[in-house]
Amino acid sequence: MRRLGLLVSLLVAALITTGCGTQTDEVNVYSARKEALIKPLLDRFSEQTGTTVNLITGSADALVERMKAEGEHSPADVLITVDAGRLYRAQQEGLLAATSSQELDRQVPPALREPEGRWFGLSVRGRVIVYAPDRVDPANLSTYEALADEQWADRICIRSSDNIYNQSLVASLIAHDGEQATREWAEGLVANMARDPVGGDRDQIKAVAAGDCDLAVVNTYYLGMMQADQDDETRDIAHRVRVFWPNQDGRGIHVNISGAGVAANAPNPDNAQKLLEFLVSDASQQWYAETNHEYPVRPGVPTSELLQSWGEFKQDDLPLVKLGELNADAVKVMDQAGWK
Repeated sequence: MRRLGLLVSLLVAALITTGCGTQTDEVNVYSARKEALIKPLLDRFSEQTGTTVNLITGSADALVERMKAEGEHSPADVLITVDAGRLYRAQQEGLLAATSSQELDRQVPPALREPEGRWFGLSVRGRVIVYAPDRVDPANLSTYEALADEQWADRICIRSSDNIYNQSLVASLIAHDGEQATREWAEGLVANMARDPVGGDRDQIKAVAAGDCDLAVVNTYYLGMMQADQDDETRDIAHRVRVFWPNQDGRGIHVNISGAGVAANAPNPDNAQKLLEFLVSDASQQWYAETNHEYPVRPGVPTSELLQSWGEFKQDDLPLVKLGELNADAVKVMDQAGWK
């Protein structure tokens, strides 16, 4: 009987071990990126590693709330989202684990990752000025700060103050110029708006093309997607504007990221880390540039002909964690300035 009991115990242990092995052959991804902008890479990861990727998509806020509600029983292994401000929020909620990876530290520049390894940039986009070349002389453009000048009265389109991309831009200005100077800048920008903020970045580009305003502040990848769109009208609209890189004589353009972190309660943390390392590999970084029209986080990785056509630029090396740390101050400044 004792031998039979021992055999049963060994069999149960073997079954448990097998079950655990099956679990480690998968990774569960919560992504705030649209499926088309991330799934092809996840499929490549599965093909190369044999690891099954279970993908759940949704808005960043909804996914964060879901992870909070699920608590320690959350199946999430990886959270992928856009904007360092959102990643910082997830970090502050205790939803992301500190990840130690020599590969991630080597491939992702320090400014584009959280110092303790709670999140890492996967791709870069610049928040730039686009303008109508028939109505704006680029020689009159210079910095973000100069958008508050009187010459731009009733000529600027930009998204609302509740947009995280604008909040992060304002946070970067606070980091560089101080809160008082940024508040004065925001007041000047609001006074120069051609209309109350409405719509997304694509809508701002369309407004410039239609003559509703002469310039707008947008993320580069929105313009890239429009210029590469299969629809002739969309491409035509996007090619009516030009890109201007602000602050090139100083700190460089404000950049932000799409990024990811390993979930604090990840059931498959090893696979989660391997996925992040895969997403900063040469092939993945080139895919971002060719397909999503985003810039690689890694210097030296080739970009698409479309991105190259806009020219080279200098980018701000402000650590992006500051965008999260100063988000509340940015929101306050925008509210005080009357930015709707």
